[in-house]
Amino acid sequence: MKYSKEFKEQAIKLSDEIGIEQACSQLGLLYGTLAEWRKSCNRKRITAPKETGNESLTDREKKLIKENAELREANDILKEAFRFFVNDRKK
Repeated sequence: MKYSKEFKEQAIKLSDEIGIEQACSQLGLLYGTLAEWRKSCNRKRITAPKETGNESLTDREKKLIKENAELREANDILKEAFRFFVNDRKK
């Protein structure tokens, strides 16, 4: 199934707010689909950083932006794992 760019952007925003698992449940998406969209979005942000004024970002700034995106993704994964184990213990 093909989804519009706007739908993907809204799905990513929703997953940022409530988590990937819950967003997938609400939108009827597979976890892997939304996770891939998030990765793709992070890659685009890393490879095409915005320029500030007339100055382009330095190599160090680009490296920090990339590292920040990777850490955010790792945090999202850890949050989802935590939710999974908490829900599993409740059963």
